[in-house]
Amino acid sequence: MIRVWLLDDEPLALRRLARMVEETGRAEVAGSGTDPAEAVRLLNETVVDALFIDIEMPGLSGFEVLERLESHPQIVFTTAYDQYAVKAFEANGTDYLLKPVTPEALDRALSRIERNRAAPAPATDYRSIIDQLTRALATTGRHYPRRIPSKLGDRVQFVDLERVTHFFAEGKLTYASTPGRNYVVDDSIVQLEGKLDPAQFQRIHRSYLVSLAAVTEICSWFGGKMVARLNDEARTELPIARDRVRSLKERLGF
Repeated sequence: MIRVWLLDDEPLALRRLARMVEETGRAEVAGSGTDPAEAVRLLNETVVDALFIDIEMPGLSGFEVLERLESHPQIVFTTAYDQYAVKAFEANGTDYLLKPVTPEALDRALSRIERNRAAPAPATDYRSIIDQLTRALATTGRHYPRRIPSKLGDRVQFVDLERVTHFFAEGKLTYASTPGRNYVVDDSIVQLEGKLDPAQFQRIHRSYLVSLAAVTEICSWFGGKMVARLNDEARTELPIARDRVRSLKERLGF
């Protein structure tokens, strides 16, 4: 049985991958986490065959986590980068799973882990691989903003996107909603949809763009409609357009 550890800052993606791994009957989840710094401590105390690790995470990136590990199991990057960018992984012979992970792709990754575990392999120069991947992704991968400006009179404030639970249009204005307050932003919902990382934000309605990490439930509503319930203090419920229900469910892993 293959022992794996899973690291992803998106709880929904983490739970889905854990379920998929267990359902294969070929591997067991020895541990998992959403906090990269805490994962470093736990992984340095745990022996596993493989680490499935996200790349873009707050605090420490997947690359930075690997730099801090005292020893390395086999590595499988889980990434939302597009097909063009993942050529960087293929060129370096580095294994990866493209989100949303499919059972077929996971099966191939587990087969590769089994083959590598059965055959003695030379020590891997992860520092070299990390450097090459970082350079390649810098040129092939699209970069998305981490903050968004909000004008207030003569001042411009910068709002961290990690704090934003959703964007909404009201009247002629667009707002970024965070715990505590809303910020007026210049871009429309359509413009934000094209500008922000699709692995982080999803358009669910003509007036709403939601952070996938903030969605805790999808619920039925009156008249057969659906709403997304968020993890903010107000337990905000946002309507989901009928033609966007399926894509949201796919992005959330069910």
